[in-house]
Amino acid sequence: MDRKSVIVLIICFALFMLWDQFTRKYYPPKPLNRTNDVATATTLAPAVPANAPTTVGTSPDASWNAPKPGAPEELLVVDGDVARYTFTSHGGGLKQVELLKYLESVGCNNKGTVSTHPVATLNAEARQPVMALIGSESLSGDGLFKLSKFSGRWTDNSNSTRFVSGVRAEKLLPNGLFLVKEFELASNYLVNVRVQFENRSDETLELPVQQWVAGTATPLNAKDDQHLVGLQWRSAAGKTDRKVDRGYFDNKTLGCFAGTPIFDYRYNEHTVSWVSAHNQFFFVSLIPASPAAEVTAARFDLPMPTREQILAVPGTLTNQFAIQVNMHFSPTNLAAGQVMEQKFLLYAGPKEYRTIERIAAELKNGLDAVMGYGGFFGFFSRLLLLSMNGLNALGLSYGLAIIAITVIIKSLFWPLTAASTRSMKRMQALQPQMKAIQEKFKEDPTKMNKKMMEFMKENKVSPLGGCLPLILQIPVFIGFFQMVQSAIELRGASFLWACDLSSPDTIFTIPGIDFNVNPLPLLMGGTMLWQASLTPPSPGMDPAQQKLMKYFPLIFLFMLYNYSSGLTLYWTVQNLLSIAQMKLTKTVPIQTPKPVSAVAPAPPRKKK
Repeated sequence: MDRKSVIVLIICFALFMLWDQFTRKYYPPKPLNRTNDVATATTLAPAVPANAPTTVGTSPDASWNAPKPGAPEELLVVDGDVARYTFTSHGGGLKQVELLKYLESVGCNNKGTVSTHPVATLNAEARQPVMALIGSESLSGDGLFKLSKFSGRWTDNSNSTRFVSGVRAEKLLPNGLFLVKEFELASNYLVNVRVQFENRSDETLELPVQQWVAGTATPLNAKDDQHLVGLQWRSAAGKTDRKVDRGYFDNKTLGCFAGTPIFDYRYNEHTVSWVSAHNQFFFVSLIPASPAAEVTAARFDLPMPTREQILAVPGTLTNQFAIQVNMHFSPTNLAAGQVMEQKFLLYAGPKEYRTIERIAAELKNGLDAVMGYGGFFGFFSRLLLLSMNGLNALGLSYGLAIIAITVIIKSLFWPLTAASTRSMKRMQALQPQMKAIQEKFKEDPTKMNKKMMEFMKENKVSPLGGCLPLILQIPVFIGFFQMVQSAIELRGASFLWACDLSSPDTIFTIPGIDFNVNPLPLLMGGTMLWQASLTPPSPGMDPAQQKLMKYFPLIFLFMLYNYSSGLTLYWTVQNLLSIAQMKLTKTVPIQTPKPVSAVAPAPPRKKK
C-alpha cells in the first residue's frame, strides 16, 4: 500500500472518530415540540382537568372523606429493604421508586456534580404514576385519590390467606363506581397490587376499556445507551416476547437518516402476560394475574435543561425523552352491588439476572427475556454472566474476572487455534506449488480445483483451517456483546483507569472538539493490527488486498470506540493471547512441502 493510501486511511479514521462529537456540538438534536400526543392528552396534572366534574360524589360510608377538586398532591412514602416507594394521590398510583443500592450515575467524575436524585430513580419523569387508570373519565374522574395505609388479610393466587399491610388508594366516582387499589411491598423489588371495582349504584355500569399505566422509561443519565430505552411484552399464547426500542420511534431510514418520528405504538394481542418499560440497566414491569388484551405506548419529550444545569453537570442530556407503556383490558359490565377484583404483580428494579430468573421460574412467564439473552447467542450470554459472577464471588474483581474468562476461553480453543495456525503456515509454504497447479490447469477449472484439493489433502492442509477457529469464537463474542449491554454487575465496576466497565474508559476530553480519549479501544486496535501483521496471508490473494486486510481491523476500532470498556478489555486480552500463541507456533517446525517438480505436469492439449 503506497503512502497516499495510508494518508487517506488516516484521514478517514480521524473523520470517523470526530464525526459524532462534531454533530453533537454544532448540530444538536432539536426537541420535538408536540403537545397533542397520546401521553399529553391523558396527563394527570396537579391542577383540576378542564373536563373534571365540579363536585365529587360522597360515599355511603361515613368514614370516607373524598379529596376536594384541585386539592394539592398528597405523597405517601414507604421504605422497603432495597427501595423507597412514593405513592401519589394524583392518579392513585406509584409515582417513583428509588433504588437504595444503586446510584443514579457512576464513574470517576461524580464528585461535585449536581443531582436531583442521588440514587437511581425509576418512573421519576413520568406524566402518570404506575397503576394509574387513564383513558376514560368514567373510570378515573378527576384523577384525585385518597391515600392511606392499610392492614388486613390478603388472599393470593393460590387461595392462601395471610396478614399484610401496605398503601391503599381509593376513590368514589360520580356514577357510583367505588375504586380501590392496594399495594403491598414484597421482596426482590416486587409489589403485590390488588384492584377492586365496586358498583355502589342501583344500575348496571358499563366499564369501558381499562387502560393501566405500566410505567415510563427514560435514560437514567448521559452514559445510558438511549437506543436501549423502550418497551417489551410477552404473549402468553405464543410464549414469545416482542421488544420495541427507541429506533422504532425515531423511524430513521437504515438507522441513520432522519425520518418522520413515530409517537405511538399499539399492538392487539389479547394474551399479554406482562409488559415492561426499560432502559439499559433498570425496568418496571406489570404482570397481571389474567392476560391483558392490548399494549400501547407513547413517546414524549421532556423539558430542555437550562444552561446552568448543562454547565453544572457535564454530559447532561439535551434531548431527553420518555416512553410511557400502557396495558389494556377488555370492557365489561358491573351489576348493581357487584364487586370485581383484579390482581397484578409489579416489579421495579435492576436487571439482576439471578433475581429475575427466580421470579420467571416461579411465575413461569418468561420475565427473564428482559435481559436480552434470547436466541442462540443468549446461551453464551447467560453462561458468561454466570461465570463472571462466580469468579467475582471467589474474590476477583470484575475486571480480573473478564481477564480470567478470556484466558479460559482461549485455553479451550488453544489446540484448534494452534492447528489452524500450523495449517496456515503450511498453506503459505505451499503457495509456489499451488500457483504452479493453477498455471498448468488454467484451461480446465474443474480439473484444476480437483488437483488443488488432492494436493492440499496430500499435504494435510485445509482451505478452511484459518477460518474455523474464528467462526467458532463468533458466538462467544456476540454472547459477550449482548451480556455487557444489560449486565448491571459491570455498572460502577472499576479496573485500572476504567472507572465503569459498562461504559467507555474515558480519561480526558480534548477541549474544543469534545473528543473523548479512550485508551482501551486504542489498545484493542493496536493489538489487532499487530495480530494482522503476524497472520500468514491467504494463498492466491492479491498483494494489494493482503495489505488492505492488515488495516481492516480498524473498522472494529471505529465501531467499539465508545462502547463498554468491559468488552474492549475482553477483546484486547484476547488479541494479546492470540499474538502470544502465534509467537509460540512459529517456533514449531512444519513439514517440508513437496517440490514443484513433484506436481505432475498437465498433459498437452491435442490440436484439432
